Parts: sequence; C-alpha cells; structure tokens
Amino acid sequence: MANHTVADAGQIENRTFDEIQVGDTAAIEKRLTLDDIKLFAIMSGDINPAHLDEDFAKSTRFQEVVAHGMWGGALISTVLGTELPGAGTIYLGQTLCFREPVRLGDVLKVSVTARAKDTVRHRITFDCRCINQNGRVVIEGEANVQAPTQKIRRPRAVLPRVRMAERARLHELLSAANHPEPVSMAVVHPVDEVSLMGAWEAWHQGLIHPVLVGPEAKIRDSAKAAGIDIDEFELVDVPHSHAAAAKAVALTRAGKVGAIMKGALHTDELLHEVVKRDSGLRTERCISHVMAFDVPTYPRPLFITDAAINIYPTLDDKLDIVQNAIDLAHAVGNDDPKVAILSAVETVNPKIASTLEAAALCKMAERGQIVGGTIDGPLAFDNAVSEAAAAAKGIDSPVAGRADILVAPDLEAANMLMKQLTYLADATGAGVVVGARVPIVLTSRADDAITRLASCALALLVTEHQKRRSR
Repeated sequence: MANHTVADAGQIENRTFDEIQVGDTAAIEKRLTLDDIKLFAIMSGDINPAHLDEDFAKSTRFQEVVAHGMWGGALISTVLGTELPGAGTIYLGQTLCFREPVRLGDVLKVSVTARAKDTVRHRITFDCRCINQNGRVVIEGEANVQAPTQKIRRPRAVLPRVRMAERARLHELLSAANHPEPVSMAVVHPVDEVSLMGAWEAWHQGLIHPVLVGPEAKIRDSAKAAGIDIDEFELVDVPHSHAAAAKAVALTRAGKVGAIMKGALHTDELLHEVVKRDSGLRTERCISHVMAFDVPTYPRPLFITDAAINIYPTLDDKLDIVQNAIDLAHAVGNDDPKVAILSAVETVNPKIASTLEAAALCKMAERGQIVGGTIDGPLAFDNAVSEAAAAAKGIDSPVAGRADILVAPDLEAANMLMKQLTYLADATGAGVVVGARVPIVLTSRADDAITRLASCALALLVTEHQKRRSR
C-alpha cells in the first residue's frame, strides 16, 4: 500500500492506471466553516434552514447548524480529481452513507483507497471515508472511476480568494490550535444557554476541558434548555456569581485550571477577583485585552489593544500593554510582529500626549525594555495599515503599512476602532485578556460560534506558549 503525496505544491500530477496498486491511498484535510456552508448553498441552491438558520437548527435533532451532506461528497471528488488518480479521472459512480453530521469547526480527513482494478476498461473502485477530528466516521462509501492512462503534469490553477460579504472568519486561529492538548478552563457562572453553548462548542472541538463554576441547579436548567449534555463536565457548585468568580480564581491559583471564561456575569465582577493583590491572578504586568481581527480588506491578522480593560493607560501601563500583545502574537506563530503605536498624527507633537508616549515606547524598545517585536510610532491609522499612505507621507519604516498590532492611545480610541472595523469593514474578532497568570476569555451574548471558538483557541495557544517559555 502506498500513500500518495504531491511532489510539488505548484504542480498537479496524476497517477495513471498502471501506476496505481490495490491498497494505494490518498487523503486531504479540511475544516468546515460557515463560509463553506454558505458558498455550497449558493452553488447548489440548497438553502435548507438546517444549514443556514441558527435558530431553526436548534430545533433539529442536531441542535446546531450542520454541513450539507454532499459537501463531504464534494471533498471525496476533490481527492479523486486532484490526488488519486488525479487529472484525467472520469467519475462513473459514487455511493455514500452519512453516519454522523459534520458540524461547524469539524476537521475532516477525507481519504480514498484503491480496492479493485478492472484491467480491461481501466476502471478502479475506491473505498471512500471521511473521519472527523474525534476519529468518528461521518461519511463512507465507494467510488467507481475510469483512471487516466496518460501521465499529466500541469501547473495548479490559482483560484481567487473568496470572502463572504457579511463577515470574515478566524480559521487561522483554529488551525493553529489543532495540535495542543485541551486546556482546563473554568467557566464562571454559566447560567444561561449562550455561556454553556460556548463552553460545549469549545469542548466539542477539543479546545478546552470545561469546569463549570456556579449554582448547579441553574447550570443544569440552562443545559436542559439548550439541549446539551454536560454530564462529562466537572461542575463546582457555588451559590452566586460573586462566589463563582472567587472560586474560579482559587482553582486557577491551585493549578486545577489553566484558563478562565466569563459566563453570565459582568466583566467587572470577574476582574475584581482577578486583580486582587493577595488572592488574585496578578503578575508583574498590568492586564490588558487584545482583539485578534480578520479584516477582509487587510492581508494579515490584525491585533488591536486595549479596548476593554485600561481606560486611560499610563506610559508604564502601555509598556505592559505592548509586551502583552507581542507575547500573544508569538503564541499564534508570529515571531516578530510589527507594532504600530497609534496617534492622530505620525510626527511627535508636544501638544498631543500620545505622540510623546509613542516616541518613548519606541526608545524603550530600542533599549530592550520591550522585546520580541518591531515597534514604530507615532503612526496615524492610515499610514499604519496602508503602504500607499505611508509612501505618500514619506514614511520609511518597517512597520508603516504592514502593522500586525495596533496599540491605541486609550480605551475609547481602541473601542471605536474595533467597532468601526466590525460594522463598516465586515471584520470578525476574537479576544482574550493577557498579563494575568492565565488567559481570560471575555465572551459576549452577541458572539457567534466561530468567535467563541477562536477566543478559546487564543487562550489555548497562550497557555501552550507559557508552558514552552517556562521549560
């Protein structure tokens, strides 16, 4: 039996009938996103609300939006047409059995294995199988094809990048979090359906082991209302939200959980326990919030800080805010993030305090007080994200026009920038609080499934990064 791999990612090369032996196999992996579902619906015209309407999907047996069955069938066709046998293959027949639903965020390994060859008609029967990230077979069947007899090697077609107009997605974070072990996460006061569903979805995707901290009766009532099974989750019974926040922090200090997720309580209530000097989760740094954005019109992930914690940060605070964001960028795989310290203008003006602080932060980085990134400022927003705008103003900088991290002057500016990107630029963001002993996910009732998953993925990546640094 031979496993087929592509020799050159820039070329597509088939395997002829004579080259293929019984037992030869090929596979691809693909994560299901909401954009995949919508694009498949556009292409096929199948607008069954079970695939597109989250509220309706909750009333179905699967309790959530699932993929069209033939989306998996199309992936089998992809393997046959591009990998084994590859170019020149003629599809003759396909049978499929759909064993389990494919849910948002599921990663399918789609494989075909040659089972029988017809040497007279150059036909091959393949066993086909789709297995999710939990090792469960979701689709299986067989395909009959006429295999090519001539060798074909052609450049791979470069397809245009498609983005759905109404929102972008955060696939990169989920993909980056595919391999680490799940993080134990205290979910604080999850007494509503949204909080519990967020924890359940992240658990289902292998991102977290939820530890539910709150009034047990209310949590179980919410789980019943949401139609989800929480029997596999650890549940810590406390009487109210104040006690839940305190208990979650205590569990963290005891090393029983490695991250925290906010449930149905106010952010201030949770952070009050986190920042307590003697019993909280403080470190030598101030805590700060970082949003990771996928902006359809920007060619790279964009981090924005701080839009949730520090209202009017001092220069000392900003030093920590910048370092926290750089460390988060390292955790998601960017070893040298470009950091733009924002202000209204790109020149130092003694009348604008944020320009003075930006200049000071750059000097701090130059002297090694901030490490791990390339920092420049002050930069106005336009020349931080647009190379054309930077060139027009004669700015020669490795950061200008190519920023990975935007550091706003204060919470007001960051919050307005964040919401402008969300509502005017179709950006989608996931956030996490960093600078404490463990990452903290601040969820919102408005967050959709992918945003909640991506936020948990950020927390998981931060914990893995912290473990590597401590070794």
